[in-house]
Amino acid sequence: MAAQHHHHEPSGAGLMEAARAELIASGEQWTGMRGEVFGALMAQARPASAYDIAEDVSKARGKRVAANSVYRILDLFVKTNLARRVESANAYVANPHPGCRHDCIFLICDSCGTATHIDDDKLTEALVLAARQAGFADIRPVVELRGICGDCS
Repeated sequence: MAAQHHHHEPSGAGLMEAARAELIASGEQWTGMRGEVFGALMAQARPASAYDIAEDVSKARGKRVAANSVYRILDLFVKTNLARRVESANAYVANPHPGCRHDCIFLICDSCGTATHIDDDKLTEALVLAARQAGFADIRPVVELRGICGDCS
C-alpha cells in the first residue's frame, strides 16, 4: 500500500488564486503574463510544451508570444511548485495543489498522452535516501512510468 497524503485540489478560479498566492508567498510577482501562462497550462488536458502554451497565449493576446519567454515562466512555476515538468515529454502540467510540496510520480499513456499524477511518499523517500547514501545532494526524484492507460487499453 502506498503512503499517500490527501490534498484539497482547487480548480478554475480557485486554482488560479492558489497559484497566485503561492507565487507571491515565494517572493515572486504575479504578472499578467504569468497569469495567462498559468491559465493556458491549467486548460491543457495533457502535458503541454512551452510551444503549445506560447501558441495558446499568442492566440488569446492577438500577438506573438515567444516560447523562450514561456520557458522562463514555466521554469519559475516548477521552481515555486506551481507546475510539474514531465521530463520524458519535455512538457508541463499545472500542479493541482500548489501549496503542497512533495515528489510526484507520473503514469504516462503512450497512446493518448495523458499524465496521471500519483503520490507514493514511501517510494520517493526511498529513492532520496538511496541517492543520499550514494553521495548526492539537492535530490529531486523524477519518476515516470509509461504504458497504456485504462481508457486506451
